[in-house]
Amino acid sequence: MIQIDDKLISEDIFSEEFVCNLSKCKGACCVEGDVGAPLDKSELEILDNIFDKIKPYLTQEGIKSIEQIGTWTTDPTDGMYVTPMVDNRECAYVTFDENGITKCGIEKAYEDGAIDWQKPISCHLYPIRVTEYSTFKALNYDVWKICSDACALGKELQVPVYKFLKTPLIRKYGEDFYDTLSEVAEEWKKEYGG
Repeated sequence: MIQIDDKLISEDIFSEEFVCNLSKCKGACCVEGDVGAPLDKSELEILDNIFDKIKPYLTQEGIKSIEQIGTWTTDPTDGMYVTPMVDNRECAYVTFDENGITKCGIEKAYEDGAIDWQKPISCHLYPIRVTEYSTFKALNYDVWKICSDACALGKELQVPVYKFLKTPLIRKYGEDFYDTLSEVAEEWKKEYGG
């Protein structure tokens, strides 16, 4: 682990390579799993406020689920905030294109200018998962078998996780943090990466 300010960063973020390959996985991360996407507490009110604006971008099943469960819910095992799901399958905010690839209804609304919030930061930062403790945050690389095609493409293109996630890392922690992270990554690569 490497420390930058109050963040402990797994070296896997420098050493592992990753580029989403939607043509292969079809966006399985939006469908697989036991619960919806993790949410920061600050995102709950945002979801409540934007629901009417994103509703036209969602599936009928997603709308029904959100109207029954709410724009967010909690994970029954640990009480963490998460997005609702449709019949314990896909995230309620997910849509599917003509090729069966998942798209985020929130992000589609953002791209169209209907809202000014892109999507939950946990989705944007994936495969980095952030765990917040009382005095620090841990940024870890999450290994999930459904992302094997993303790992293969990342390796082929030689894109480390932190570079693939430049935009969401800046969105979450700012440009100064990302610049420092990049400098640390270059030093780490010289010393350990070969």
